[in-house]
Amino acid sequence: MNEVLLKVEDVRKEFPTHSREVVRAVDGVSLEVRKGETLGLVGETGCGKSTLARCMAHLYDVTSGSVWFDGAEISSLSRRAMRPVRREVQVIFQDPYGSLNPRRRVGSIIGDPFAIHGIASGAQRKKKVQELMELVGLNPEHYNRFPAEFSGGQRQRIGVARALALRPKLVICDEPVSALDVSIQAQIINLLADLQREFDLTYVFISHDLSVVRHVSDRIAVMYLGKIVELAPTSELFGQTRHPYTRALLSALPVADPDTADSREQIILGGDIPAATNPPAGCRFHTRCPKARADCAAGEPPLVAVLDDADNHRTACIHPLTLGEDLSTAVPDLKAS
Repeated sequence: MNEVLLKVEDVRKEFPTHSREVVRAVDGVSLEVRKGETLGLVGETGCGKSTLARCMAHLYDVTSGSVWFDGAEISSLSRRAMRPVRREVQVIFQDPYGSLNPRRRVGSIIGDPFAIHGIASGAQRKKKVQELMELVGLNPEHYNRFPAEFSGGQRQRIGVARALALRPKLVICDEPVSALDVSIQAQIINLLADLQREFDLTYVFISHDLSVVRHVSDRIAVMYLGKIVELAPTSELFGQTRHPYTRALLSALPVADPDTADSREQIILGGDIPAATNPPAGCRFHTRCPKARADCAAGEPPLVAVLDDADNHRTACIHPLTLGEDLSTAVPDLKAS
């Protein structure tokens, strides 16, 4: 898994507003996705996860920066030039209801990639579609049904089948289970894992649920207000958290044992997430951080290895957490450095 499949370099994506302000949805993100791995991308709603995913797939034009896929720069390609790349990069969307055209039959929806790229037609296309349906756990005999005749979990399986039709190298999963019941979530996650092993897929798995991302990811990137604040192997992120924001997210995870839940670290962040049109100077998290000091507002911290961490564990914090440090009792002091 050392070979880089997708590379994002200093990507920025801005959206103008009616008030002539600019929303900095993604603001200088750089990361790599290696062949065969699952990179988890987590953060609160509105942090820029889905926008970054759409920039990766070139569904959005980047404001600046570049996206490289399989050694080629794709962020500046025209729609026509992107067509061959579309076969290699696919997206599974969050909403299994909104991502499927309710007026079209399932066979046509799953068969679209074959038609668009001129790969198969007629009986051959139908056979391929039915094979895909069987692959993702759907009854091939339901080829002529409409999306409304399927449950939420079944509709997401339709979305998975459509994404895998052309055997892509990279699949971007944009919160693929957040709209589903918990019992159905596990089925879709297991399906994605089985398909990854069978077809040697690479995933970017986006979610706001750290417990789901922990289960599926090799590495995890944590986003806050358009920036990555911590990037590490999954075991490192959970076992040796460095960024206060990451620790706050982990403290909010549900615990099955009531005794453990009562005794564990409880971190309650103050204030609201600042507006993406006017982010704070310096570290963007300092306005809510329990460890904030004056120097946190003075300059933007780089995403680098801190303390004694290896290079594959990077943190954007000038006052990172040490092993065993209790953040629940920390008090911010913006006069101290």
